[in-house]
Amino acid sequence: MTHWSLLGRRVLAIGPDLPALARGPLFGAALELGRLERLGEARAETTDLLLIDADGADEAALASALAELASQGAPPPTLLLGSRLPASLVRTLLRLPVSDVLETPFSDEDLLNAVYALLDAAGAQASAAAGPRSRCWTIMGAVGGAGATTIAIEAACALARRSRKDRSVCLVDLNLADGATAAYLGATPAMGLASFGPAAERMDAALLAAFATPIGKGLDLLACPRDPQGFDEISREAVLRILEIACEAYDHVVVDMPRHRRGWTLEVLAGSDEVLIISELTVPALLAARALSEEIEQALPTGARPRIVLNRLASRMFGAAPSLAEAERALQRKADGGVSSDWDAAAASVNLGGPISQHRPKSKIVRDVDALVERIAGREERRAGAAPRAA
Repeated sequence: MTHWSLLGRRVLAIGPDLPALARGPLFGAALELGRLERLGEARAETTDLLLIDADGADEAALASALAELASQGAPPPTLLLGSRLPASLVRTLLRLPVSDVLETPFSDEDLLNAVYALLDAAGAQASAAAGPRSRCWTIMGAVGGAGATTIAIEAACALARRSRKDRSVCLVDLNLADGATAAYLGATPAMGLASFGPAAERMDAALLAAFATPIGKGLDLLACPRDPQGFDEISREAVLRILEIACEAYDHVVVDMPRHRRGWTLEVLAGSDEVLIISELTVPALLAARALSEEIEQALPTGARPRIVLNRLASRMFGAAPSLAEAERALQRKADGGVSSDWDAAAASVNLGGPISQHRPKSKIVRDVDALVERIAGREERRAGAAPRAA
């Protein structure tokens, strides 16, 4: 999973000018300044990232130190910075399993992109060795009232049914001021994070487990009590740390994401394996879905392509409502899925408290969300080479 935050990341910096980065793009990282001799003893278990200023070191000594590092087991991901990067030095660096070079001068964004790419590559290697990795799906509405919360709930329930394991899915409501997932599920939100906003580094798996509200077999909810100041009282670091720990503890994390951009929005989206934008079949909603999708594609360094899901599809369309073909022309792309309208089932579920799949398991909504989840999750499993799920 993408590393959303550098909070607490252990960075060994080789070069006298690098500590200044801890007050800028690497803010939050535990940065330690070391001498070239430290490279030989650096290990991935104790260091998350090596940052080396090639311009501030003797070329021969640096090449020797990198060769020694490459000969050791489990070296940490390494980023070499400099304006003079001879080919022989770069070739030595490439003997490391996870490494990159960044030519100076560079922007803060350039540095962060390089650092995140290295951390992701190291995390992917570790996950491949350890087994299946967590997956994060972020679901957001193109407009208010599009049904994103309902679909997030049903998708999380569908993933839990597919897994049939304890603590396999975590549903996270990031509508911190007025989230509705807990109310829809008839549950009590337990994630009282306001007091932890300034001290996100104190969070760990045990603390997050104390905030989780069990919903059913395999499904937990992380949601805050309603608080008009919720977005202001919870820090960016706290939000990213919550997601990071959740992705370590659960097979799937489903995020109910607010529409309006926050300080952590792009990092959450960049850290997601799937982004689903929920739209109604109305012209304003469709135009908003297209605009939001394009904004996300342009803002993320990976150019990730969100999926657009059309909600509340009716079997027969009357009056001036657009047809599916007209909707896709407005989107300027194919919709990635559709969920049928079933007002009675949705209203009964909300009033009784609990997912639609609990109270009306034969609802068209449950059927369509199950099909959507099966298609996306099945594609993920095939890409990962996972064994088919148990019948």
